[in-house]
Amino acid sequence: MNYFSYFSPMNQRFINPFIGGMIVIFILSIVHLMVDNPILLAERFFPGFGGWIEIMLIAFYAGFIIDRMTQGRNISYWRRFTWSLFTIVFFSQLFLGLLGYERFLMTGTLHLPVPALIIGGSIYKLKIGFMPVLFLSTIIISGPAWCSQLCYFGAIDLQVSKGGKKPKKVKHKNALKMTFLLLVIAGAILLRFFNIDYLVAAWAGALFGLVGIGIIIFLSRKKRMMYHCTVYCPIGTITQYLKYINPFRMYIEPGACTLCMHCKPHCKYDALHTMDIKNGKPGISCTYCGDCVSSCDTDAIKYKLFNLRDQRAQNAWIIVSISLHAIFLALGRI
Repeated sequence: MNYFSYFSPMNQRFINPFIGGMIVIFILSIVHLMVDNPILLAERFFPGFGGWIEIMLIAFYAGFIIDRMTQGRNISYWRRFTWSLFTIVFFSQLFLGLLGYERFLMTGTLHLPVPALIIGGSIYKLKIGFMPVLFLSTIIISGPAWCSQLCYFGAIDLQVSKGGKKPKKVKHKNALKMTFLLLVIAGAILLRFFNIDYLVAAWAGALFGLVGIGIIIFLSRKKRMMYHCTVYCPIGTITQYLKYINPFRMYIEPGACTLCMHCKPHCKYDALHTMDIKNGKPGISCTYCGDCVSSCDTDAIKYKLFNLRDQRAQNAWIIVSISLHAIFLALGRI
């Protein structure tokens, strides 16, 4: 039998979900075996076997989603679904923890679920904790997937900004982004320098998060664009520049693109304007979410990974990002 026959389209359909499921099993098994305090929720309720059952279920879930997405079946729908599911699970566990059910919390110690504190909190405490390491790891592994599938605030911004209206280009976007990033960094440094009490610093972080929620409710809804993630969030700003340490890319094939601009309403990250398309690649705020890919009538928007063919590069992106999503679904709690 020809060795390459194993990579036929029919066999590839089973290979993609299998690879994703095995990634999930491998990572979650290491976490489950190495952490003394049970980190998987099912293990806390059913000691001895609950964790392993949860790992198998999460792996099956990852394989199912990867199959749906690699087969081109409503990729945008499944991305929105999985991202929303993670956000609902994350905040439901937080809510239950606040009600006193401590088993739904990661450690029993509450932390503010404000993305900006990933950087601001580290500077204030002069300590690199779990979240900064997790955040940087996801960039190395998946580039900007944090901003298209993994952040618990992002899914809310996405849902609020839904709509077919063509978003207008944000004026002074990069200047605004850098201003908010520097505001968080400078604020954390000043709070640390003047030895401001932790409670006051926490209120400052909470205020920054509340302003972000206000931006989601009013600006993202009005402009039909993810204004919080694209302009306000400092973690989004860091991601858009650090993502290039990852080998995944997106490009627009010049000969195939007709400048019809059908893709523009599908981009909620302000990354598909006429000049971006003429330059042959989305703008720097692109998160590789892929919503624009299925909207392109000429298949001009494509993923790139080394020398892989376009479809295999896209499948690799889906496998990596969905595997991370499934792992976050199992471990993501405060």
